[in-house]
Order: sequence, then C-alpha cells, then structure tokens
Amino acid sequence: MTSTNPTPKAFWQTPWRLALWGAVAVLWLLPAAAMLVTDQVNWTPGDFFVFGVMLAGLVGGIEFLSASRLGLRAKLIGAAIVLVLFLLTWIELAVGIFD
Repeated sequence: MTSTNPTPKAFWQTPWRLALWGAVAVLWLLPAAAMLVTDQVNWTPGDFFVFGVMLAGLVGGIEFLSASRLGLRAKLIGAAIVLVLFLLTWIELAVGIFD
C-alpha cells in the first residue's frame, strides 16, 4: 500500500503569497489615501516609485528566501537582513540619520 500524503507546498505556492502581496499593495496606497484626507502628507510620484521599489524588494527578497533550499536558520537570518536593510533605507530616506 502506498501513501497518498501530498508533499507540503512551498510558501510561494500557497494563498499566503496573495495575501502578502495584497497587504503590500494596501501599504503602498496608504499615503495616497492620507493625501486625500490631510495636507500634511505630500508625496510626489517619485516618492511612490521609491516606496514601491522598497516594498517589492522586501517582499521579493523574503519570497526568494522562502523558495530557496537553505535551511531554516539561514532563511531566518536572510529574512532578518532583508528587513534590516529595508528599515535602514526607510529611516535614512525619512530623516537622514546617516548624514
């Protein structure tokens, strides 16, 4: 008798991928919604482009790591590095702490 247990799907084959990219799209459009409500948020198209590239790099990096054949510890370290790079870039662009 053979086992019919399916192999577990990778992260990029699950519905979580769609949820993650949907959350990124909502986060990317949040400043546009804020601009409709208040004058304190004033983003240019370039700001939206840079933020979109940053978000795509963050989520793309995490997806790349989840699809890789690395061990769990290496994946977690890689995800932490991607997140730290995202946050440092965001902080630098927001307030310029490295000047």
